[in-house]
Amino acid sequence: MERSGIFAGEDPVRLVETWMNAAAEQEIADPNAAALATVDPSGMPNVRIILIKGIEQDAFVFYTNYEGRKAGELAATPKAALSLHWKTLKRQVRIRGTIEKEDGAIADAYYESRALQSRLGAWASPQSRPIAAREALLALVENANKTHGDNPSRPPHWGGFRVTPLEIEFWADGDFRLHDRFVWRRETPSSDWSVTRLAP
Repeated sequence: MERSGIFAGEDPVRLVETWMNAAAEQEIADPNAAALATVDPSGMPNVRIILIKGIEQDAFVFYTNYEGRKAGELAATPKAALSLHWKTLKRQVRIRGTIEKEDGAIADAYYESRALQSRLGAWASPQSRPIAAREALLALVENANKTHGDNPSRPPHWGGFRVTPLEIEFWADGDFRLHDRFVWRRETPSSDWSVTRLAP
């Protein structure tokens, strides 16, 4: 199938990376922001914004507290969807795929790159659970600093998730709502990709 311009390329993961780099030149903040969709044990969906912190050869990586709600949902149902939207570019990407933890050296390196207060916050925050007040959270951060010092190691309850895509759809705005859409699909991560143009 002939694709040209912003849709050109034979690797959809690299194409996402290209679009994100283009967005970084124009978006005011967080061109790597994505909506992450999961489902709870009853099948009820949840969605929230996360930041994609790594694009690997064949996956997208983000980081979180493993004791929070989204991590629990991903552990129970290791599948997820991502949606990236760049208003300045008038483009969108939708990704669906499987999930696995990134709980090793890559997670360690990313954790060490964060600001100290963010690293301490990863130790301190009881993510997704009730707290009495912001002051209580700040007290937990202060206690984490006293306990772990100014160079804390990565908490065992904090790390990454890797989304390996089975479907990636690219959307770009068109005149009169005649948008351009191409979807890449494969059966498994080792399968070849197929590309289809979709009607807007």
